[in-house]
Amino acid sequence: MLTKFETKSNRVKGLSFHAKRPWILASLHSGVIQLWDYRMGTLIDRFDEHDGPVRGVHFHKSQPLFVSGGLIYIQFRCYIFCCCNVRFKLTLIFAGDDYKIKVWNYKLHRCLFTLLGHLDYIRTVQFHHESPWIVSASDDQTIRIWNWQSRTCISVLTGHNHYVMCASFHPKEDLVVSASLDQTVRVWDIGALRKKTVSPADDVLRLSQMNTDFFGGVDAVVKYVLEGHDRGVNWASFHPTLPLIVSGADDRQVKIWRMNDTKAWEVDTLRGHMNNVSCVLFHSRQDIIVSNSEDKSIRVWDATKRTGLQTFRREHDRFWILSAHPEMNLLAAGHDSGMIVFKLERERPAFSVSGESLFYVKDRFLRAFEYSTQKDTQLIPIRRPGSNSLNQGPRTLSYSPTENAVLVCSDMDGGSYELYVVPKDSYGRGDTVQEAKRGVGGSAVFVARNRFAVLEKSSNQVLVKNLKNEIVKKSPLPIATDAIFYAGTGNLLCRAEDRVVIFDLQQRIVLGDLQTSFVRYVVWSQDMESVALLSKHSIVIADKKLVHRCTLHETIRVKSGAWDDNGVFIYTTLTHIKYCLPNGDSGIIKTLDVPVYITKIYGSTIFCLDRDGKNRPIIIDSTEYIFKLSLLRKRYDQVMSMIKNSELCGQAMIAYLQQKGFPQVALYFVKDERTRFNLALESGNIEKALESAKKIDEKDHWYRLGVEALRQGNAGIVEYAYQKTKNFERLSFHYLITGNLDKLSKMMKIAEVKNDIMGQFHDALYLGDIRERVKILENAGHLPLAYITASVHGLHDIAERLAAELGNNVPSLPEGKKSSVLIPPSPVLCAGDWPLLMVSKGIFEGGLDDTGRDADEDYEEAADADWGEALDIGEVDNIQNGDISMVLDEDDVHEENEEEGGWDLEDLELPPDAETPKTTSNARSSVFVAPTPGMPVSQIWVQRSSLAAEHAAAGNFDTAMRLLSRQLGIQNFTPLKTLFIDLHMGSQTYLRAFTSAPVISIAVERNWNESASPNVRGPPALVFNFSQLEEKLKAGFKATTAGKFTEALRLFLSIIHTIPLIVVETRREVDEVKELIVIVKEYVLGLQMELKRRELRENPIRQQELAAYFTHCSLQLPHKRLALANAMTVCFKAQNLSTAAHFARQLLETNPSNENQAQKARQVLQAAERNMRDAAQLNYDFRNPFVVCGATYVPIYRGQKDVTCPYCTTHFVPTQQGQLCTICDLAVVGSDASGLLCSPSQVR
Repeated sequence: MLTKFETKSNRVKGLSFHAKRPWILASLHSGVIQLWDYRMGTLIDRFDEHDGPVRGVHFHKSQPLFVSGGLIYIQFRCYIFCCCNVRFKLTLIFAGDDYKIKVWNYKLHRCLFTLLGHLDYIRTVQFHHESPWIVSASDDQTIRIWNWQSRTCISVLTGHNHYVMCASFHPKEDLVVSASLDQTVRVWDIGALRKKTVSPADDVLRLSQMNTDFFGGVDAVVKYVLEGHDRGVNWASFHPTLPLIVSGADDRQVKIWRMNDTKAWEVDTLRGHMNNVSCVLFHSRQDIIVSNSEDKSIRVWDATKRTGLQTFRREHDRFWILSAHPEMNLLAAGHDSGMIVFKLERERPAFSVSGESLFYVKDRFLRAFEYSTQKDTQLIPIRRPGSNSLNQGPRTLSYSPTENAVLVCSDMDGGSYELYVVPKDSYGRGDTVQEAKRGVGGSAVFVARNRFAVLEKSSNQVLVKNLKNEIVKKSPLPIATDAIFYAGTGNLLCRAEDRVVIFDLQQRIVLGDLQTSFVRYVVWSQDMESVALLSKHSIVIADKKLVHRCTLHETIRVKSGAWDDNGVFIYTTLTHIKYCLPNGDSGIIKTLDVPVYITKIYGSTIFCLDRDGKNRPIIIDSTEYIFKLSLLRKRYDQVMSMIKNSELCGQAMIAYLQQKGFPQVALYFVKDERTRFNLALESGNIEKALESAKKIDEKDHWYRLGVEALRQGNAGIVEYAYQKTKNFERLSFHYLITGNLDKLSKMMKIAEVKNDIMGQFHDALYLGDIRERVKILENAGHLPLAYITASVHGLHDIAERLAAELGNNVPSLPEGKKSSVLIPPSPVLCAGDWPLLMVSKGIFEGGLDDTGRDADEDYEEAADADWGEALDIGEVDNIQNGDISMVLDEDDVHEENEEEGGWDLEDLELPPDAETPKTTSNARSSVFVAPTPGMPVSQIWVQRSSLAAEHAAAGNFDTAMRLLSRQLGIQNFTPLKTLFIDLHMGSQTYLRAFTSAPVISIAVERNWNESASPNVRGPPALVFNFSQLEEKLKAGFKATTAGKFTEALRLFLSIIHTIPLIVVETRREVDEVKELIVIVKEYVLGLQMELKRRELRENPIRQQELAAYFTHCSLQLPHKRLALANAMTVCFKAQNLSTAAHFARQLLETNPSNENQAQKARQVLQAAERNMRDAAQLNYDFRNPFVVCGATYVPIYRGQKDVTCPYCTTHFVPTQQGQLCTICDLAVVGSDASGLLCSPSQVR
């Protein structure tokens, strides 16, 4: 059995597969109906309008409908009084008379209507495959057929004299089969019902006439009554194509029946179940019968030989229901605690690609497919497995083109191979029977023209054989190998559980070694320079020496893959065709309806095999990954060509280009102006940013444009942006530093118009206009300040006037001080832009920019012309305060030109031979252009590492959190916030150059030394290490011994929060880290229980239980003794002497060094032996091994179901599934995780 999906829930009584989508309905004994996506493993929806168990459920074949049948419990409570005044309470449960069939629309997420009519439990419901009918079976001993369009019952089938356990339509004919506890199976002919063309109006008319006496129906008649079971029959079902019926009953037997037009008879009986057979059905695609039973087993039977093939058992769960997918090789079974979706056999065809041909096995024939002509040829028959078990078909295939030989491997006899040599004349015939050479071996592959290697697992060696199947050579393998793969002539790739190596058979040396999760398939590129190692949920790309390049993780299963001509790995999952670039970037190419297995890629055509062994060419659009590959390989001519000629677009592509440092390229994919503006700023393209800002015309965008223009030194755009935002303070300062005093004086007048006294005073200060400053102070009422300003700057006439106004309040000036006029210095450069570091144009901008060189020149002139939107205050006297919009919109350039008479350009009389030096047209050519920055160290750290600590140190907290979520299931990052910040700050040091320059950040590398190459970057230095945790552990032990439990708990939690963010070097240290997690987890659990116990003063029983559970934590011996002494004391005081004696014995067995402890234990033991009893019953059984739930603090005994935290491995009761772990406070209980990754040695 190959389990594909499993759920944990209440007992599942009904199952139904959707015909097209990867969905399954499960109806539960609790009354809930669940809709699952079994491919993704997610719960899509739940329907819970039923008030009692739902026993039957079924999807409609084409409509978005399903039907369910159940019952409603009505609960009565009766109180019975005895004569002695003692009251007994009985709870009697009766099934109500409201037995409902509900029809649901899963798109609308609601019940459409309810069909009423049955008088007892409804066992099964099913839609008809063509007609708008539903058949239902009930404990009222009837079968009803309903028209779900008219919502009426159209026939009642009577005849059974006990509960009808199931009823179902024939898949093609007008028949219904039913099974009943009256020990019979009945086949009903509903042909008369079919012939009546029933409209909804007719249904209502017929309702009064239908089955006049309720038991005399004529629309459906009994065709056969099959008797043979000794007990009640639980299930009966038709064969999908043959005139066969299979039934299962409480007599533990499965019976096969055959029928013809006139009679039906028993064919055979299948025995083997040890309890009632719950359900049985024919496999839809194989000659197989599948049955399940209350004996907790599923049995698979050969329908032709009528023998058992295989048995699958569960430990604790009885099986109740089976369902087969109508079109795929999938089965589902419902049991006491959930359901499973499974396959009986692998469906991946065995194949091998050689040059332009594909060799594969289909229907026990070896076939060849030519890619160029797409011609499929049958070559030779392959031997059929002789054993009576499943999964014995061909598993892998290896082909030698020079000898035309094929190796077919299977799992038969624990692993075996067959060697066929295909005759040249057999092409196109396929009827030549070949006698294969056989042998035993775990794997077999060709390693040379006429040599093949066979893995002998028992001795862990490879046998090299010739085409006569004779051993030529034996080679012991360097690791414990469970499979071998081809790795070039004379080389083998050997797979162990957690690593792969390349082994040279001739020299007997290891050529490459790589640590990886369990590898299922190996795919080499055509030039044998790259290899893809496919695991269940990951892909590792490496070179021919197994040097790691990248690792890709998938949430759903990886199925196959192949390399295209560009060196891109194309692979399939259950639902998609995807690509993986050499640097690990990936994306989706196409969505799949059904899984396929890629065999070869030609350009934009993918050739693949489906599960039926059919060759399918799939046309794909490779533009996206070719574009990304061109960027990666810096083939910018291809990138530019693709931008101009293709329809690349989408948020994902824009985000990718931004992430990879190509915002200037992303700019050409975007139509949204806001996104264009952001990309233009990011790439430093100030012209594009200006275009977008004009179209958006919002204050925030103008402000950001001004900041970027200021950074680049483009004074014209800075001025324009400040004008658009009406940011007069910045504009005044801008005019000051650029020396534009004319416009600064205009700004002063604008401030006066706005009644902005401070702005006016600042502008006067910038201009050095003393009289204006005195005037402003005087108008504002600050006469002493105006007097001082006038006196200091020598304006005696104004000072005398102000002194007269002040009278006796004239301020005194300091004597002996010499005054100086405060005038701002003139700027060095007074026009145009100033020289800052230029933003060099990207390599794409020249070829992609549609403005061209002429537009650039026009722009340069516009910048020098101060943008034509200068502030004009010629009419400022006529404007009311605050109204300056017209001031900002006028231009004074033309007026000034008219007054000055334009440019004074006169002809010069020059000698005819005079040469003038040529200057470049670009005025900025002499300005320093900064070199292109290299890749930041933090980005190098992130690209090279899969360790969360190093991503956090690089400041990439997002990827660090994703890694921790995937590796350890961590979802709560609040406790890690300060640790992340400490890691990032600790991996950097900061230098100050001079006051006006920004602080320089320098990366601190781990294990750096002076001999290291400056071009090779080491990993980041980390502030946390394992030795620090060991010190904290010792401090925690010390606090625990001293009874400072709160302090100890804080220390242990600090350790468990820090462990995900430390890095160690060796595998031995990795094991020590994992051991530390277990130690700390046990102490956190124990201390939490002890602190909880101390809070429960009013509950002595719970206090004793928690003290007892504390003794079962794995503690250091001194702490174990203290816990035992504590539990002994608590139980003894509560008069639970038997339990106290148990703890006393355990304490004495530890040979306590403290004599007081030993003496007290002996005294307790003596006191308990006089009266060995417990005053109160505890939820504690020391004889039965258990672990303690980390949330509820109750024991989980051996054999009981539990869930664990993926990080700290604490056990929890199943109800805690999906909750945050209460021990580590980081991970989600029961979530999937790949495991702790804390060392580079784990990913090499």
